[in-house]
Amino acid sequence: MPESIGSDRQLFVDDFLIEDAKDVERVLHEPVREAPAIEGDRPWDLSPCAGGFMEDNGKFRAWYRSEHDSDQVLKRSGHGTMYAESEDGVTWEKPSLGLFEIEGSKENNVVWMGPGANLVPFKDPNPDVPEDERYKAIARTRDVLALGSPDGVRWRLLQDEPVMTDGPFDSVNIAFWDDALGQYAAYTRGVAGTGPFKGGVRWIRRATSPDFRNWSELESIDTGETPDEHFYTNACVKYERAPGIYLMFPSRYVVERSPDPDWTHSVGVNDIVFMSSRDGLRFDRSMRDAFIRPGLDQNNWHDRGVYIETGILQTSPTEMSLYGMENSHLPSQRIRRYTLRTDGFVSVNAGYGGGEFTTIPMAFEGSELEINYSTSAVGYIRAELQDAEGRPIDGFTMDEGPEKFGDEIGGVMTWNNGGDVSGLAGRPVRLRFALKDADLYAFRFR
Repeated sequence: MPESIGSDRQLFVDDFLIEDAKDVERVLHEPVREAPAIEGDRPWDLSPCAGGFMEDNGKFRAWYRSEHDSDQVLKRSGHGTMYAESEDGVTWEKPSLGLFEIEGSKENNVVWMGPGANLVPFKDPNPDVPEDERYKAIARTRDVLALGSPDGVRWRLLQDEPVMTDGPFDSVNIAFWDDALGQYAAYTRGVAGTGPFKGGVRWIRRATSPDFRNWSELESIDTGETPDEHFYTNACVKYERAPGIYLMFPSRYVVERSPDPDWTHSVGVNDIVFMSSRDGLRFDRSMRDAFIRPGLDQNNWHDRGVYIETGILQTSPTEMSLYGMENSHLPSQRIRRYTLRTDGFVSVNAGYGGGEFTTIPMAFEGSELEINYSTSAVGYIRAELQDAEGRPIDGFTMDEGPEKFGDEIGGVMTWNNGGDVSGLAGRPVRLRFALKDADLYAFRFR
């Protein structure tokens, strides 16, 4: 049976679509470090981390944990959840919300003081949920608590009892509505495999729930036959531009390395890795290189030095923004913005000598073949449509299509007879791409 892809965008985050390949490789692209986005610049907001970012009704919104230098506040929760918003994802404002009193004033951006910390909210798309639960989050104490809000600012516990008790949960635990499951999904800290940490390695687990209150048993994610590595946090998202794709950005913790002999907080160093999934439980780990390195900033070269926060924002038609904590445990701890080409996590790349690959049989809907690609001045991409058995289809052969060169997020492939492929919709077809000094990031039939 051909893979039914409809008009959904297809990414090359794994090799699921590729059946045959010659002289091409999948390449993981590292985001570009931009300026800091959110800094600890207020007495009640000193160490931004553990954040969640979303686009909501034309505005960018962020929630993140921070600490306060007041003993009075620290006795209440140890951490507060702060709120910020932005028109462009670059410059962030911290509005005065008037919800919590700190040192005699409510002029602050605090939205939650506990119980629980590390809130990463999401907006529930279910039209049947009560409006005072339109926004949801889970928070960690020793256990996991469920929270709801009508606006993402005013929060309450949905029940006093924890919704998960099978720890450890001492990390950023996240939840969201998973339309593929028709349930809520939560990804939490855990232990799995073999290793020195409580009989295993720090790991990531998933649970599901029909109502956000009653959750299934937590189950470890599966990364196949890959070596055990310590994973802190997870930042799991469903990538909205490619339905059916889950992306995860765990912090890989290397316990046995401590580059700074004078560092006294804890041993180890970490970077960020990239994983993907098509079912939310089995994650592809073919990209073993770091997605984000600690970099030239020596304040990141210690335990838990960098984390990626949850959420991917489309800050321009050609640019996505991700956000990550850096300089952990230091006065300069903050959340930095990173940018990446739209859909630009992984590409199929061929060098100057050229290469090609052919997909598995697919059934599509649409009338045009759209590609996200980049070539050099001498490079190109060409495409061919084949039947399920691999025979070129007249009118859409490689020789009937011109070399496409340039750099576009949504370029359209054409042949001598034009670019209309609607006559092949619903039929099993294969795509054959030829590349020279080029990257192909994604495609779809639209």
